[in-house]
Amino acid sequence: MKIGYLLFLGGILGLSSCQWGEHNNVKADITTDTLTYTYKAIKERAADCENKPDSGCTVVKINYPIFEGQANLNDTVGATLINLFGADEPGIELKEYVEHFLSAYTAFKKRDKRSVMFFTLASRAKILRQDSSLTTLEISGYKFQGGAHGSSITTFINWNTKAQKSIGLGEIFADNYKVKLTAIADTIFRKQEKLTDTASLADDYFFKDSKFALNNNFVITPLGLKFLYNQYEIKPYAAGQTELFIPYAKIKTLLKPNTVITQYLK
Repeated sequence: MKIGYLLFLGGILGLSSCQWGEHNNVKADITTDTLTYTYKAIKERAADCENKPDSGCTVVKINYPIFEGQANLNDTVGATLINLFGADEPGIELKEYVEHFLSAYTAFKKRDKRSVMFFTLASRAKILRQDSSLTTLEISGYKFQGGAHGSSITTFINWNTKAQKSIGLGEIFADNYKVKLTAIADTIFRKQEKLTDTASLADDYFFKDSKFALNNNFVITPLGLKFLYNQYEIKPYAAGQTELFIPYAKIKTLLKPNTVITQYLK
């Protein structure tokens, strides 16, 4: 647990203070017609932390942007942070989510007063890119509430700035795209994993029925679509996350015209 926490915490501390400081303006990758936003930080320590450092007691840290005049986007960011680890608490706010996490720790300590174990929750929502058509965010976190190790998860929000809604694969691909897209992605995956075209996926991967499949965890970039499989999704925990990048050049014929990614196509 401590190793995973330190790696995650190190990643957070490695970011610039201007990015993570509360209510500091941050420049996006594309600065034309961008939304206005500030970053907010939530930090809560358990009552028994006393003088202990954050690394030695139960602490919750959540960092996320608040967009001016964008209620739907702000709600989507908050809900994604809350549901990152599968929380079954619909309709709650981030503050309540933090309170529930700390209450769970308090209840644990009452059940096992001799335990020296502590919980950890560290999450962030980071803006990757934005312009007048598209805003993309990476939502990631680390959570430990007992067990052999904690859980690290990363997901994405692709946001149509004009329509003010999330973008799914169906919004950017033409009808009946799935079979062809999957075949293209399968070829890229096998090359990346150093597998032959006919190699079985049964032994080393967790795909249903041992058949390659794309998930819905993707982010739109200027060069292509990046899909990400989290720990345990298609490989054992020790293998970590798996990224799969599909260049637009490979899927041009499958894309709808006049979408948020048309600006990136040559």
